[in-house]
Parts: sequence; structure tokens; C-alpha cells
Amino acid sequence: MPSTNQWLAFAVASILFIQVPGPSLLFTIGRALTVGRDEAILSVVGNALGLVVQALLVAVGLGTIVAASATAYTAVKVCGALYVVWLGVQAIRHRADARLSMEGGVPVRRGHPIRIGFTVGVTNPKTVVFFVAFLPQFTDPAGPVGAQTALLGLAFAVMAVASDSVWALLAGQARDWFARRPARLDALGATGGTMMLGLGATMLVRE
Repeated sequence: MPSTNQWLAFAVASILFIQVPGPSLLFTIGRALTVGRDEAILSVVGNALGLVVQALLVAVGLGTIVAASATAYTAVKVCGALYVVWLGVQAIRHRADARLSMEGGVPVRRGHPIRIGFTVGVTNPKTVVFFVAFLPQFTDPAGPVGAQTALLGLAFAVMAVASDSVWALLAGQARDWFARRPARLDALGATGGTMMLGLGATMLVRE
């Protein structure tokens, strides 16, 4: 198993990586602004479950295939990006839901947040590539590398949940301020949707 020094180095490197603004963080903020703090946190949990699945794929060697194959990498990237774009379009189309809810209406639910977060997390190929390059550096070659890789991936997901939840709470607080005047929520929902559209477009064009 990884030594104490390896765990410490892994924790520091993971925290630094998680704090760099990327798809997961921007998705979390967009969800918090669009559907609120509670659903955003559930989306964070779903996203982390997607990361765990990716770590397991890397542990059994499938992640290397995605990282090495341009076709597989592109296919996963396009699927994930189009899904985020679809979420952004839905957020803009239904931007009045939060206001209507506060005024007594009942908006239509558009999918479970954990499932939504999981789909976004598991279809982010950059995380697979990162795991392939990153996780093996902190394993002990004398031990079961696959099991160690899975354990490190789980630890990374837990740290990601902790960090992204803080961002979800902060964005949720901003949304609560807008909620003092319900009409502001229409613009806020559109803003969150626009963020997700931009994120999806960025995911499509980036190598």
C-alpha cells in the first residue's frame, strides 16, 4: 500500500489539482445558481461517483485505452460536452422555475441531481487521462497496484466532494440573495445555463 509520505504527497497534489477551475467546479457553480444549493451538492456527490468509476476503470486498465485512443477519447469528450450543453439549454428554457416555485407554482423536475452529476463526472475524459498519469505515481509497485489505484481514486473523489461542496454553498448563498426579489432568479437561472453552455463548448473545442 502507499506509504505515509506517498499519501501526504498525493493529498497535497490532489488538493492543488482540485482547486484549479475546471469542468467539475464550473458545473457545480452553474448548478447552484440554476437549481439551488441542495441539488448542487447532490450533483457534487454524483460527480464524485463518476470519478470513482473512472478510477476503477483505470485500476483495471481500461482507462489507458481511453487515454491512448484518439477515437475513444474524442467520443467520450463529445458525449460529456453535449450533455453539459443540453443541461445549459434546459436551464435557460426553464429559468422561471425557481421564481414560479417561490410564487406558489410547482416546476417540473428535470432529472435526479445525483444522476446528472454522475453523467457529467463519468464522461469527462480529461479526468481519465489525469488518473492514468497521476495515480500510479503514488502506488507501491511491490503491492497490488490495481487496488491501490482504486483506493487513491476514492480518496480523490472524497476530497473533490469536500471542495466542490464549499463552492456549492457559496454559490447557493449568492442565489439566496437574489431570491429576496424572485424576479432576479430568471436572470440568475439564465446565467447558470449560459455558464454550462460555455463549459460544454469549451470541452468540445479543447484538445
